[in-house]
Amino acid sequence: MPVIVKYIVVRDGDEKMTFATKKEADAYDKMLDIADNLFDFLQNSDIVLDETRKEEISLLLAEKRDEVMPILRGVSPKAQNERKKSASSSETAKTRGKAVAKQTASERTKASETHTDPEAKSASKSAGKGTPGTKGTSSKKSDPAE
Repeated sequence: MPVIVKYIVVRDGDEKMTFATKKEADAYDKMLDIADNLFDFLQNSDIVLDETRKEEISLLLAEKRDEVMPILRGVSPKAQNERKKSASSSETAKTRGKAVAKQTASERTKASETHTDPEAKSASKSAGKGTPGTKGTSSKKSDPAE
């Protein structure tokens, strides 16, 4: 019989969510803590909203906190999106550049193999069997069977 571990986030006696990992459960619990704090902030503010709206806004801001934090720091969402796009496009360009370089190198190798004259290949092979101390010599002992 398998043992299944479940992590359940409980708030005010209500089961809010069930997770398979402790990390996910902790992250959700933290998000709910942030939402509670934001709700309290909105409750104490001069903004006139019903309780449901305040709760919805609190949950939205808590769920999207990674997007909201730079805005609260004064960074424009458009500028942030442009930075992400330029960073991802530069990474894409680097990856493409590496792929093109590899492809070009492999094409050069294939081209040099394809365009080599068969007579030139045989000439280079015979040059490799030259006398010791000359350029293009082979360190292999020649086989009498060749």
